[in-house]
Amino acid sequence: QVQLVESGGGLVQVGGSLRLSCAASGSILSIYDMGWYRQAPGKQRELVAKLTSGGTTTYADSVKGRFTISRDNAKNTVYLQMNSLKPEDTAVYYCNTNGRTDWGSRFTSWGQGTQVTVSS
Repeated sequence: QVQLVESGGGLVQVGGSLRLSCAASGSILSIYDMGWYRQAPGKQRELVAKLTSGGTTTYADSVKGRFTISRDNAKNTVYLQMNSLKPEDTAVYYCNTNGRTDWGSRFTSWGQGTQVTVSS
């Protein structure tokens, strides 16, 4: 089925930057949106940023102005540029996409998650 492969996580210092990538592959007719969620220790999973096929972006208030979501449509890849990182950004980040398969069925897929750790 549709698979998402994430990369780019790691350990950074406060104020540093990191760029996450997520590539979707499979029998994809169209992608409605791609986005990033995160789950910090002891916290619920939350939406970080989302990008629709039409170019509409959504950001969590906590990351607005610091994070930027972008895409490469030809590669079905979404990126999350994270700047001015804070310890509160420490979490496992999950890529998510929603769309339609080649046969017209709706799908939703999740990446395996990538750890982002921001040292204080």
